[in-house]
Amino acid sequence: MENNQDLTDLLALDLGINITNRRPYAKEVFKWQDMELLPHSSADTLLCEIFEWNGRNWRTTENNLIGFLFSGENLAIVKNQLIKTPKHQALIPDFEFTKDSMIEYGLSLPSLFNIGVNGNIKSAKNFSVRVNGVTKARITNIDSPGIEILKNYSAFTQNESKSYRKNIKFNYLSTSLFYAESVEIFLEKESGVNLDVSFQTKDVEIDNKIDTDTTQHFVLKYSENQAPFAAKFTKGKDFNIM
Repeated sequence: MENNQDLTDLLALDLGINITNRRPYAKEVFKWQDMELLPHSSADTLLCEIFEWNGRNWRTTENNLIGFLFSGENLAIVKNQLIKTPKHQALIPDFEFTKDSMIEYGLSLPSLFNIGVNGNIKSAKNFSVRVNGVTKARITNIDSPGIEILKNYSAFTQNESKSYRKNIKFNYLSTSLFYAESVEIFLEKESGVNLDVSFQTKDVEIDNKIDTDTTQHFVLKYSENQAPFAAKFTKGKDFNIM
């Protein structure tokens, strides 16, 4: 079960929808995998970052769980382990953010992939971002640093109950992070419409397929330390890295 068609068929079956002659839409993939779009893009976003949910949007607290559980040399060791957590194929089909979903998410969506949008997305005839080769990093209770985190977390909830209730219990932890191997940008507009895209070039290989006054098609291939675009969140009180 490794190719896009098999995964797309499985997604459609599980969600009870019909997907014909198109990629799955981002909302379908996110619902299927219980994923959430991150509110910001940063290469230093780590597993176990603590987020708040205000009923409509996610917001990082700028804290990470390990900062409450470890200190000194142990903290540095666990942080390095989180940074080096391996990424594996997520078994998610390549999917697409459509123009409508980008309008709904706003400019935060393209920026997650280091894409800048100059102009009003609504003025485009067609605008989409296709996400290819999704990989996933996660922590488990059978590998380091998950083993150490879980052990210290259990002790923390008992010994530091006030800090636990204030900072973690009712917030959410990123227990999986998702990354894109490459992203394709499609932009079609009327001649003279002031709308185009730009992107950061560090650690990005750019394949310029089409670049005219009315049509742009770029493929961005990422390397080195990537920024995640989505996560799976677990409420602090339910955190057990299973």
